[in-house]
Amino acid sequence: MLIKSDSRHLYLQVIDRIKKDIDTGVYKEKEKLPSEFDLAKQLGISRATLREALRILEEENVITRRHGVGTFVNPKPLFTSGIEHLYSVTDMIIQGGMEPGTIFLSSKTQESTEEDMNRFLCNEEEDIAVIERVRTANGNPVVYCIDKIPEKLFPWEYSYNDSSFFNILEQKNGKRITHAVTQIEPIGYHEKISPILECDPETALLVLKQLHYNEDDKPVLYSVNYFKADKFSFHVVRKRI
Repeated sequence: MLIKSDSRHLYLQVIDRIKKDIDTGVYKEKEKLPSEFDLAKQLGISRATLREALRILEEENVITRRHGVGTFVNPKPLFTSGIEHLYSVTDMIIQGGMEPGTIFLSSKTQESTEEDMNRFLCNEEEDIAVIERVRTANGNPVVYCIDKIPEKLFPWEYSYNDSSFFNILEQKNGKRITHAVTQIEPIGYHEKISPILECDPETALLVLKQLHYNEDDKPVLYSVNYFKADKFSFHVVRKRI
């Protein structure tokens, strides 16, 4: 099981070896890895090299280190998407080969805040519809969604329990949502949302705050979606200019 040295830094070889062992089933999801002492001895490396490799693996969400308990293999994300591609939550779940569903929590209208007016380019007399839902994959909760839409655009006549807001907004207003400005924030355990999503205490959340625009470049939907980080993975292709 010793690492066979090549021209790369040793910690990079260790990262590849541990990932390979996870992929081949040597270490299974949620399984505890050997102690640092034992793993370093098995690989024939120093504990300092191993710790650097484990640090990077934790940053990549491959493992979780629990102080005083040990290091555990994280489950692989069920859903992965390039962040440069705009998909609804419904589409992401379907692409993952699972059945999307919805747990409806609440809907209400509220007066426009200053943020709403700046966001939707509306005035204070225009109300905002706010809908909270939990999206499920094969019946399991995976995303907590808060959606805000100008009330004049909101399709109250449609059933939105099990549908993508992209689709029902397009049916209501005849304009396709074409792009969004997105902000991503990783957070830890959330007292309200994590229990609803049935998260373990160590499971992080990825928060996507998105302002969606239609083909006329008008803002029509603001969403704050809390994704279970052990179920969803987002990546982006960056090009040098």
